[in-house]
Amino acid sequence: MTRNKAHPITVEVVRNAIVAYADEMANALSKAAYNMMIYEVRDYCCGLLDPQARMISQNRGGLPIFLADLGVAVEDGIKRYGLDGFSPGDVVVMNQGEVCGQHLNNVVVYSPCFHNGEIVGFAANRAHWVDIGGMRQGFGSFATSEIYAEGLQMRSLKIYEAGKRNETLWQIIRDNIRFPDASLGDLRAQIASCQLGARRYGELLARYGRETVEACIARIWDQAEMAARRVVERIPDGIYTAESFLDNDGRSLDKPVRVKVTVKVEGSQMTVDFSEMNPQLPSPMNSGKSGGIAAARVAFKALTSPELDVNEGCFRPLNVVLPEGTILSAGPPAALGLWSISLPTVIDTILKALAPAVPQRIPAAHKGDMGGCSFFGFREDGSRFLLMNIFGGGWGGRPNEDGESASVSVCQGDVRNTPVELQEIKYPVLIEKHALRRDSGGAGRFRGGLGLEITYRLLTKCKANINCDRTVDPPWGLHGGAPAATNCAIVHRAADGSETVALKATEVEIAAGDAVTFLTGGGGGYGDPKKRGREAIARDVAEGFVSPEAAVGRYGATEET
Repeated sequence: MTRNKAHPITVEVVRNAIVAYADEMANALSKAAYNMMIYEVRDYCCGLLDPQARMISQNRGGLPIFLADLGVAVEDGIKRYGLDGFSPGDVVVMNQGEVCGQHLNNVVVYSPCFHNGEIVGFAANRAHWVDIGGMRQGFGSFATSEIYAEGLQMRSLKIYEAGKRNETLWQIIRDNIRFPDASLGDLRAQIASCQLGARRYGELLARYGRETVEACIARIWDQAEMAARRVVERIPDGIYTAESFLDNDGRSLDKPVRVKVTVKVEGSQMTVDFSEMNPQLPSPMNSGKSGGIAAARVAFKALTSPELDVNEGCFRPLNVVLPEGTILSAGPPAALGLWSISLPTVIDTILKALAPAVPQRIPAAHKGDMGGCSFFGFREDGSRFLLMNIFGGGWGGRPNEDGESASVSVCQGDVRNTPVELQEIKYPVLIEKHALRRDSGGAGRFRGGLGLEITYRLLTKCKANINCDRTVDPPWGLHGGAPAATNCAIVHRAADGSETVALKATEVEIAAGDAVTFLTGGGGGYGDPKKRGREAIARDVAEGFVSPEAAVGRYGATEET
């Protein structure tokens, strides 16, 4: 059956089924996982791929920077084994830096799907393990300069072969990571998720036949492509350029890191060109090529088809030019531990380039970092702990409304911060404050969203990693809007009452009783602040979003307002 003969009703059944299977895989993974980065934060993605490693479907929610990014991992396995080298019951584990382009904690697991004895696709997921060995712990370490120091690399290795576990590989993993029970528990959850997805896809093929299902998928891809092309066609043809800067690479603190993009629109095709991006760095603030492509895809998807399900067709109108050796395409043995730090700014910069062409669709810049915390050490009973959490911040004001407050970065999508109560139950900390940060949103006709103020008090001696960025080049406003407050962290010493501002620091010694306050950035303002309505200003002041002083100084309000 060709795609032209796919019945419209069957197409809709298949469309909803394949996404439901990916969602079911995600639910199984999150319910069975051992670490909070998966079952609370939801730092994962799940999907189905065809025999050419093209994305059939991906779960709703999850991390946008994992967008249609499972294919490179599966494609590597196909090259290694060949399609005839897979058997029912195989499970492959993969995190190799050069191929995946991400920090090694993001581990891909996939299983082949069979129908009538033939391989018809793969069920795959990627999830953040709490540890992968090496010298890094948690987020935010700038200590590494080569991938070899960042943990265990596994390149397309069969952890199960024809249903039999590879005990040697299992033992290697257990002996080389700090939290083996958690990580191997997560691995088992990933395997269960893949087996579920493979089984569900097989059921669909048994119901309708392989030819019919694949014809429906082809039609779904074509429809997604056409939806994206219709949006691109409404953007005036032209070449659009924008530039921004990250603070530094964590080593040379006085040297900014350039983020420069050129976007070319021709008819229904868009090209994102990263040729002038900063060269790769001697620090871990690099990503591999798949990371750079993912950033372009996030911006493109948000602009063209944010409400459509993810599949291969969504990205056919997008070309990405990404030469070797940039911070988005670093070659081995580059460290990749902080691979995602640059990506929110890259995405913001792509949108900034297009703002003059489609001002009605582009917001001001958002908080612009992948903020979070890492505290690690030993409890009084000698057991090891690692607390990781992510933080929200402000999003930029929009053409018709204020930006959202306390939202995670555009790269983190629907992930969530871990509940305060659960952190305090599991780790030796008290969270003394978790509140909106007043005056952090950029002033504008439509105000930028607010960042957060979060204070952790540590109950035992430990260490912390701090990785604030965009503190020099703040989240920008658009069309007369003002920039927002930037990110920073403050270490409060209980012994002498001193306070130290920290922006980038690895393994900061924290004594019992010390506190760390994280101030997250806001979103830039949109439009002239003087045109903001008086009722909106008064409401902001009444709700504590804007101080009376800022209402007067930034918006020109009177004292009475």
